[in-house]
Amino acid sequence: MELRALQTGVFSHPEFDTHQTIQFVSDAASGLRAIIAVHDTTLGPALGGCRRWRYDTEQDALTDVLRLSAGMTLKNAAAGLDLGGGKAVILSDGLEPSPDMWRAFGQAVDHLGGQYITAEDVGTGQTAVDLISETTTHVRGTSAKGLGDPSPFTAEGVFAGIRAGAKHRFGADNLDGLTVAVQGLGNVGGGVAERAHQDGAQLIVADIDPAKTQDFADKLGATVASVDQIHTVSADIFAPCALGGGLNAETIPEIKALVVAGAANNQLAGDEDAERLRKHGILYAPDFIINAGGVISIALADEFDTADKMNARVARLGDVLAEIFVEADNNERTTQDIAVAHAIERLAKA
Repeated sequence: MELRALQTGVFSHPEFDTHQTIQFVSDAASGLRAIIAVHDTTLGPALGGCRRWRYDTEQDALTDVLRLSAGMTLKNAAAGLDLGGGKAVILSDGLEPSPDMWRAFGQAVDHLGGQYITAEDVGTGQTAVDLISETTTHVRGTSAKGLGDPSPFTAEGVFAGIRAGAKHRFGADNLDGLTVAVQGLGNVGGGVAERAHQDGAQLIVADIDPAKTQDFADKLGATVASVDQIHTVSADIFAPCALGGGLNAETIPEIKALVVAGAANNQLAGDEDAERLRKHGILYAPDFIINAGGVISIALADEFDTADKMNARVARLGDVLAEIFVEADNNERTTQDIAVAHAIERLAKA
């Protein structure tokens, strides 16, 4: 295996943000091409999932991993975890990955000696993390240890955040009579849609897989929208649960919902988009707070060792967001500013 530092164009990259370590990994035998980014280890080893995605360019992959890694620093700090922030991306060629590729990735993680702990993310399921665990101990969410797949706990935290947003904006104790538009119906987004339906919400759903979209529409009585237009529908709450960057100068004026609360990472295309949302009267649940349920389930599996105990712990994210919403209103600041300030304060104290 070849493992080398990625150097060209990194320090000047707009998303570099003082990353501690960036590794570029290749393994010709298995076809593995990956980037591992460790942003900050002030609070402990960097924990963050491994995303497998078909990027248009290698530069896109680098941008994604840098943004995701920095986001994990904020997420873990704000969640009160003694963990730093890191992330990995595997550049997919569109083919089904072999078991050897996952084992090769595990070897790359192991080479970092515990500086980075990996886990499941988009394109990386239970089978993948189990194979990764064959070549490194620095992986979480395996079927052999802990609570397994973190996605249900991520969905539980997002649902708690949606309810907190509904309470703050509409004074509602549940979602009965409210319309929720869910973009992305993967393991997390699908779980969010199901929980919202059970809580009485009317649903509008969209996913890049038409068959999956129709399946959710049939079983939840939902209306179908296109992935690139669902943010424009008439809804009370918009839940982006696909990839990031969807909240930007073009899309924000088109949003009719008064609450944006979803699972996607890095939803804001830029820092200025938080202010755009505030000026448009849209309550935003910062993504690194609302989607922290999965990482909490991985980090605290020993302490909260059943699904019921963990769901109760994760549901506290709704209380955290409720406090952020009030503080932002009282200080006429964005919810993103308040959430980031809380995370940075914890890092500074450490």
